[in-house]
Amino acid sequence: MQLDIRIPIGLMFGVVGLILVVFGGVSDKLLYARSLGYNVNLIWGCVLVVFSAFMLGMAWHARKRQP
Repeated sequence: MQLDIRIPIGLMFGVVGLILVVFGGVSDKLLYARSLGYNVNLIWGCVLVVFSAFMLGMAWHARKRQP
């Protein structure tokens, strides 16, 4: 059985992204005053979750194509 490197990478980025999304969702708005009011943790958490879904989707597609 071959391990596709996209699976652990996708899982790692997914976990970190979910942590950032949760932290960005529950944190105080005053924390983001220095970043011009942008919730940077929430934005980058969403980016990491999308990247994780992309990596896991590519791994699933490659596994489905193998005979």
